[in-house]
Amino acid sequence: MISRPLDLLSGRLKLKHLVLVTAIAEQGSILRAAERLHLAQPAVTRGLREVERILGVELFSRGPRGVTPTVFGEAFIDHARAVQAELRRAGDRIAGLADGEAGTVTVGTLLTATNVLLPRSIASLKAERPGVTVIVREGTFDSLVPRLVDGETDLILGRLNPIEDRPGLRQIPLYNEPVLLVARAGHPAEQARTLPELLGYPWILPLEQTSLRQELEQVFHRQGLALPGNRVECTSILTIRSLLLETDMIAALPALFVSTDSRLVELPVPLASVRRSVGVTLPEARALPPAGRAMLSHLQQQAERLRQEQAGRLRQALPADPGRDG
Repeated sequence: MISRPLDLLSGRLKLKHLVLVTAIAEQGSILRAAERLHLAQPAVTRGLREVERILGVELFSRGPRGVTPTVFGEAFIDHARAVQAELRRAGDRIAGLADGEAGTVTVGTLLTATNVLLPRSIASLKAERPGVTVIVREGTFDSLVPRLVDGETDLILGRLNPIEDRPGLRQIPLYNEPVLLVARAGHPAEQARTLPELLGYPWILPLEQTSLRQELEQVFHRQGLALPGNRVECTSILTIRSLLLETDMIAALPALFVSTDSRLVELPVPLASVRRSVGVTLPEARALPPAGRAMLSHLQQQAERLRQEQAGRLRQALPADPGRDG
């Protein structure tokens, strides 16, 4: 047990120790970590012993199938990753200050922003700054937030989830987009008007840990209905699209998903209570690097274009005003 404060700024702990420990954790094996780092296995073993000696605790439990972090190891690995992420960000920021055309931005994305807003924003960013590298990581909000907090992800783009119980985050709304019930063109349920009429078909639902899933459950609950028993749970946009086109499945998807694929149709059963706001989630205290600021700027520009397009479609859908003639 550690009985004294640890001075990790004394110079004994090196950056190479942080890299080594995270490599061992990711690979689950000292041998595989050595291969990943292009080092000899004894050098990795020796480096691990040095870190454990500095900390005065064992970071990994050794077993016949490799190593697993101890409680001390898990705590140290979290901080080691965060330190490395901050150093990478520092490098990106310096590079961005020296050359505004370079840098890296990592975007965590949810289902809502996958098919229109994000591709448009990346294309416009790359047209302006071809040297910027954009890394896209798909996932649920809950799975992406830890990577946002520890600096591995710069921003999360998608439907805005509640953050009241998540201190240290802030959000920027970009535009509103309805969530619709969707099926393939020619689906036998195209004439359905109520949710109970759709329960005889297979469904595609979001994963349980997503806010959209929770809101859909509330929609069913308010009508006294159970979730469809015949269902697939999925957030992969490619899988969802293929299933919709090739089967009689029904899914709840953003409106833009339907408008960009003529083979899909909106079913006339409204989901008015489902939240519509799409935006960006950011860490409160950490500034975006130059490439991240550029990405955010292009997201805001493309979101404005989407708002204008939505307004144009609404005007076209409205009946003509007879008072304007003559």
